Amino acid sequence: MTFNNKQRYRFSEAPIWNIQRKYYEEEGTKAWKNDQVPQYITSNPMIATSYAEMIFGFLQDRANMEYSSEPVTIVELGAGAGRLAFHVLYELCQLRDYAGTSLPSFRYIMTDLAINNVRAWRQHPALQSFIAEGLLDFAQFDAVHDTVLNLVVSGTTINEGDLKQPLIIVANYFFDSIPQELIYVGDGRIYEADVFVEYPEHHGLLKPSDLLDQISLHYEHRQAPEYEQETYPYRDVIAIYQEQLEDSHILFPVAGITCLERLNRLSQAAGFLLITADKGDHLLDNWKFAEPPELILHGSFSLTANYHAIQHVFERRGAMALFPPHHYKNINVGCILNVDKPMDYFNTRLAYRRCIKRFGPDEFFSLKIGVDRNLDNMGLQQILSFWRLGGYDAEFFIQSTKRISSLLPDANDEERQDILTGIQLMWSSHYVMEQRYDLALDAGLILFESEMYEDSKRFLEISMHQEQGEIVSTVFYCLAICCFELELDEDALGYVRKLLELEPDHEEALALLNQFELD
Repeated sequence: MTFNNKQRYRFSEAPIWNIQRKYYEEEGTKAWKNDQVPQYITSNPMIATSYAEMIFGFLQDRANMEYSSEPVTIVELGAGAGRLAFHVLYELCQLRDYAGTSLPSFRYIMTDLAINNVRAWRQHPALQSFIAEGLLDFAQFDAVHDTVLNLVVSGTTINEGDLKQPLIIVANYFFDSIPQELIYVGDGRIYEADVFVEYPEHHGLLKPSDLLDQISLHYEHRQAPEYEQETYPYRDVIAIYQEQLEDSHILFPVAGITCLERLNRLSQAAGFLLITADKGDHLLDNWKFAEPPELILHGSFSLTANYHAIQHVFERRGAMALFPPHHYKNINVGCILNVDKPMDYFNTRLAYRRCIKRFGPDEFFSLKIGVDRNLDNMGLQQILSFWRLGGYDAEFFIQSTKRISSLLPDANDEERQDILTGIQLMWSSHYVMEQRYDLALDAGLILFESEMYEDSKRFLEISMHQEQGEIVSTVFYCLAICCFELELDEDALGYVRKLLELEPDHEEALALLNQFELD
């Protein structure tokens, strides 16, 4: 290792942030392949449904205030793989259509720093219907610097004061991944915790993910009186840290707060609803005696988001912040109503109470960890119940197919019908990602074992067309049986012959061929 002692960096200006940026720019949506960067916990249908409920509540509240004539804009910061946006829009449209009530129209804008992600969303098949309906647009957006949104689909720009409704901001795994200041509180004084970076040899040849894995950070405190001056914009919260903390390192989210302030200025109504989830602490006690931060590595890196500072800054300006009253385990989900008279937004607040405070994405993920460990001991009704709770998630279905298959011989007709209904709902809301798996094949095989031959045939044929060149012989065999059961003899014979081209000695296929020849 070689130690760079020639230059010290403010933590927010350290090279790690440029390495992080380069990682996402180079990887694009591949960053989330096989969960290299975690996505399930903040992108599954259950958390998306919770968000859609809060957004729908906000639309109801604006309608109750007779602000229905102007559209509401929803901006997702760091939309990443795009899965959350898809599930939120899907569920929001379901709520809109089911309620059948008068609401303001809405438009969802997916943003990211990496232009490759923006290009990938623009072409993603699952998003095309939302684009066509005028519900979805995209923008490259640098949360640290940008002040406007340049929209890709419409070709328009949202400038300061252009929006007539308060903005809805969605920020998942966002505040923990953008530059933060690092301060240290000791003896009632505020210090800047500067960082030195220790690089490996030949670091210029390493990929960003490998470089992040091999660098080391070293900290040194420097007295920083600017934080203690009355003119410092966030002096109130710094004063709390001076008074109540000791020997504590605090990640201070100046970039996150100023990003929210810049987005706030896009609206004439000068307000926003922030829905956010992160490894983030809103309780002051969690920052007591905090050690210097360590990079949590997953291809890129993340830290801990300081929700306490964000909450305090905006509550001082009249906002209402909603966070769970209990301690979170994996993910902290918050809602900040930075609007005039936040108590009037009772539908939004009720949605938070119902979907986050009572039982939310953190509790669901904790349950899922237990379910994953005990899947082989679960009954079919338990599996179906959890699948339903999770919004018929494809990833859980993929995990469960082996266990479902083993339980099918004892399943009754109602359970088999519920499996079919679940598969249909899952398929209608499936978002294909880089870690692509053959969902159609697994669905088709489960339905084949359920003797639902018409539905099985549909999914197996989808698999066959999607996986051309990689078709497994089982697909042709099951399709032949499906066609035979559906009295589609010519189609059945065709699939038998395709199977024998792959496996000339396949005994069941030869027997079927013999049966056709005898007939």
